[in-house]
Amino acid sequence: RAPPTVLPCRRERGCAGSRAMGRLVALSLLGIALALLGERLLALRNRLKASREVKSVDLPNCHLIKGIEAGADDIDILPNGLAFLSVGLKCPGLHSFSPDKPGGILMMDLKKENPRALELRISRGFNLASFNPHGISTFIDNDDTVYLFVVNHPEFKNTVEIFKFEEEENSLLHLKTIKHELLPSVNDIIAVGPAHFYATNDHYFSDPFLKYLETYLNLHWANVVYYSPNEVKVVAEGFDAANGINISPDKKYIYVADILAHEIHVLEKHPNMNLTQLKVLKLDTLVDNLSIDPSSGDILVGCHPNGQKLFIYDPNNPPSSEVLRIQNILSEKPTVTTVYANNGSVLQGSSVASVYDRKLLIGTLYHRALYCEL
Repeated sequence: RAPPTVLPCRRERGCAGSRAMGRLVALSLLGIALALLGERLLALRNRLKASREVKSVDLPNCHLIKGIEAGADDIDILPNGLAFLSVGLKCPGLHSFSPDKPGGILMMDLKKENPRALELRISRGFNLASFNPHGISTFIDNDDTVYLFVVNHPEFKNTVEIFKFEEEENSLLHLKTIKHELLPSVNDIIAVGPAHFYATNDHYFSDPFLKYLETYLNLHWANVVYYSPNEVKVVAEGFDAANGINISPDKKYIYVADILAHEIHVLEKHPNMNLTQLKVLKLDTLVDNLSIDPSSGDILVGCHPNGQKLFIYDPNNPPSSEVLRIQNILSEKPTVTTVYANNGSVLQGSSVASVYDRKLLIGTLYHRALYCEL
């Protein structure tokens, strides 16, 4: 009789060895994935400045503005002292003190001794129920017509609304809604013509999950877009999260805040409206909106000292506020000074600061707003 074969035994040993190798490869891949996730999480905490605390820098003549309870994310002031405030912004995953109330545009006359915030009426036909204003910018045409450009997120979509300001009636006449595939996640805007603007996209994607993934992986796909009725194009890219945008008083330079990279980019503007990077100013805080002091050309920056507190809201440990003034940004060593700082006991999540004739307005992402006389 033939002796028993040993082949099945060899096969079993081979299968066992293959299974062991497969498990080893799977464990190795899992280890690499966990290490990468851990590294990305640590990097994100650093980008958010998650452990930073701020020391208070107070201003003596300040009070909270009555009627602003759920944020004034952006502010723009006309040369005649009329200030526009964008209020009531809501974003997916972001805290809101008034989640069911639509946003609006308020106005303050800073020439008056005790200016009050009044809500501007908006013309019929515009969908007020879904109004969700973000960044704003004004443009004064040659015939003195004032246009107000508003980044809007109706139902968390992305549009730019153009209004005509009618001062005698304290109202806004809606002229146009702009949507474009190159404007998937608009944050802020700077108007350079009656229907012309630069806008920042803080993300490449518009889908909320893909936005979170883009931020987590630190892809640097955010950009700046130039829009006109005849041409729309990307003019600067490679930002972590492009946020506030403004223009120098001589109209030669565009300033862009990269909030998670803690940077302000200075870009030279060319006759064809393209931009080239001139320099980058690195700071130790999350930079949000940028305003220009008309009397000096200095840049005022609304900042978030600790981004983790901003995005994960805890009423017992609220987000702090910080306002910086940047002088001579084109020089080799710009001067950076802290104008105001608060640990959240008065003002939470400062996003913008604008000045007119020694009167300072400080807005926030979703909290109150402050009026100060300097």
